[in-house]
Amino acid sequence: MKQIDERLRSEYPQLAPQEQRVADFIFDHFADLISYNSAELARLSGVSKATVSRLFKRLGYASYRAMRDELRTLRQSGMPLTDSRDAVQGNTLLARHYQQEMANLTHWVKQIDAAQFGAVIAAMGQSRRLLLLGMRNSYPVAMHLRQQLMQVREQVLLIPQPGQTLAEELVDLGPQDMVVVVAFRRRPRLVQEVLQQLQIQQVPTLLICEPQAQALLPLASWHLMTPLDSVSAFDSYSSAMSLASLLSNALLHDRLSQGRQRIHQVADLFSDLEELEQRS
Repeated sequence: MKQIDERLRSEYPQLAPQEQRVADFIFDHFADLISYNSAELARLSGVSKATVSRLFKRLGYASYRAMRDELRTLRQSGMPLTDSRDAVQGNTLLARHYQQEMANLTHWVKQIDAAQFGAVIAAMGQSRRLLLLGMRNSYPVAMHLRQQLMQVREQVLLIPQPGQTLAEELVDLGPQDMVVVVAFRRRPRLVQEVLQQLQIQQVPTLLICEPQAQALLPLASWHLMTPLDSVSAFDSYSSAMSLASLLSNALLHDRLSQGRQRIHQVADLFSDLEELEQRS
């Protein structure tokens, strides 16, 4: 089955001038297409809604919504949404990997709510202690996020420590603290119980997970979701690492004076302890 960009290219010479304007806009903004409704696409292309409707019926879709539903289904299934103008072209594994990675990144960036994200960063800066929890495949993301955040503020802890249990880590937590729970699939069942316990103790909690983890969302104060879709058997965590980078940089910018001072102090200790290689 041809995807929307392939259909547009094959039909382009037969399209009316106004329809070609819509096609040109889609070619230039293909990665964003799923986020537009028909009215927005018409406005951005400089045509009428009727033109958009005629175009997609010409391409074999019952409606513009039917095309969006098809794209959404393909994306959720892990099939790459191709764009021949992508930097890596063709049907090679490398090209398909690149296209899927770009789709993942575009998806989570567009889903971020600015007000919620601002509240998360404020809480991360104001909490007494900031704890990060990640198990199984979520552990490397939580560990990397902790490594970045501890250069910006004090009392950033990774729980549980290897071989240890969670009860001792959670028992003293309260509203003055914050926990970031990184819980990507296939997560232990214990994650749900931990989130419920944090709710009971009124601990502000950020949940980082994949979009399919809808059942866990009500158990957290805030949530940020990143797709894990890949073109093969193994999930991709590049968008999760990108989110970790964004959180760390946003916190640094939010408390720039204190953050810079702490970074300089850490750098001085690196030098005093001769822990890292000197840059040439």
